[in-house]
Amino acid sequence: MASGEYKWRGGFCLEVKPVPNTIVIFGASGDLACRKLIPALFHLWKRGLLHEKSRIVGCARTPMDDVSYHALLRKWIGDSEELEDFFTRLHYMHGDYSDPEFYRDLSAGLDKIEKEADADPAITGRIFYLSMPSALYETIVNRLGESGLTREDPSGVPWRHVILEKPFGRDLESARTLDARLHKTLQEHQIYRIDHYLGKETVQNLLVLRFANTIFEPVWNANYIDNIQITVAETVGVEHRAGYFDSAGLLRDMFQNHILEMLSLVAMEIPSSSAADSIRDEKLKLLKSIRPFDRKTLADSIIRGQYTAGEINGAPCPGYREEPGIPSESRTETFVAMRLFIDNWRWRGVPFYLRSGKRMPRKTSNIVINFKPIPHSIFSPLRAEDLTPNQLILNVQPQEGLALTIQAKQPGPKLCMGALSMDFKYASILEDGSGMPDAYERLLLDCMLGDQTLFIRNDTIEYAWSLLTPILHEWETNAETAGPVYPYAAGTWGPKAAEDLTARNNVFWRNETN
Repeated sequence: MASGEYKWRGGFCLEVKPVPNTIVIFGASGDLACRKLIPALFHLWKRGLLHEKSRIVGCARTPMDDVSYHALLRKWIGDSEELEDFFTRLHYMHGDYSDPEFYRDLSAGLDKIEKEADADPAITGRIFYLSMPSALYETIVNRLGESGLTREDPSGVPWRHVILEKPFGRDLESARTLDARLHKTLQEHQIYRIDHYLGKETVQNLLVLRFANTIFEPVWNANYIDNIQITVAETVGVEHRAGYFDSAGLLRDMFQNHILEMLSLVAMEIPSSSAADSIRDEKLKLLKSIRPFDRKTLADSIIRGQYTAGEINGAPCPGYREEPGIPSESRTETFVAMRLFIDNWRWRGVPFYLRSGKRMPRKTSNIVINFKPIPHSIFSPLRAEDLTPNQLILNVQPQEGLALTIQAKQPGPKLCMGALSMDFKYASILEDGSGMPDAYERLLLDCMLGDQTLFIRNDTIEYAWSLLTPILHEWETNAETAGPVYPYAAGTWGPKAAEDLTARNNVFWRNETN
């Protein structure tokens, strides 16, 4: 962790306040910056977790001054005295991302802003957030390097960090190419590849749940767990991303990052410490233990689908091919379900079921740990198979929390048993009623602290692509072994083939109904 003052919140709650940082956001007039990044920084400032000498600079092509940019942000954040105070720390610059002159102006502007803030240049870090399409990464990083803006002292303090949004390539070859080009200018410790799912409280809590409690780790293995399911479901269609999504597809969009990252946290071995590389080393080992898919029997392990017209919450929804900007003959998948196995001692023989889809009945992301049934029932006439096995559900969104289902006696007759669910929601313990912190708050704060634990390392990205690229290649070149793209109506939980995928092992998806 970086040096800084410690701020205690509660008896065992430690938050580290960062040193001064200047945060430069490229694409500052875009949706992500206005809807997520600036509000996250505003909330960090209100919580006292943005150093008083830290400053924010928004960069975009759109000609605006500070006043105009602040007016734009009020449409997203609202208006308040606190916001006006925050705006004194927020500046705007516009220019052409490919023009070297813009970066010379930026360098001079940052020096001036930091001098006016009385920020010590010996400790003031700079963060460059690239909130834009990945096609512009190389241009901007090269220009930053040429202008000296990414140059660090050998000690690494003050730092120069660059945050990148996904996607990190579209296959193994492109990911390697992008990585090589970035490393011409940046060192790996300067690159922060962001996956906002890793900033969610429930995902972060996986480490604490597993490794700070003795009751879970002894049973977190093939001896006690029957199967594990991970679901990321969206009610929306492609919205304004038709051009990107139809060329990418659901497998690229969700599995290479969100889902495989959650899988690695659920299944990895115990790291030696909470240090970033210790945790990320174990995540990489886990990915390397995933059994490669057999191309000849791909359709037996992976199901893909595409939504047709349907209804969600009483509202009609068009089919995927009827969405604006989507070709009428498109075979792009909007749903993927897969069964995979991890070949190590801990998980040998345990199936992992992963699925994600658009136009599902509910927006939800969860991890379901299904434990094995008891081997024998002493509660005659109830058989072991009559009793609901224990189940642990980790809800990532929309209501972050966890639920544990156990068997318990119900009041009444001597033999009166049933499944009891103990349900916990993180929002219930927030005393000030402020709601759950946004994932970007955690991730931006960690970058200001120099902590890469929740960011993705280059070798992890490369190995994830090595697992998925053969699948994508098979889908694109060999329709016979790849299997069909199954239709499913909007507002359903995907094609029937996805249900058949789990039913072969007498397993059923946990489909939320309310």
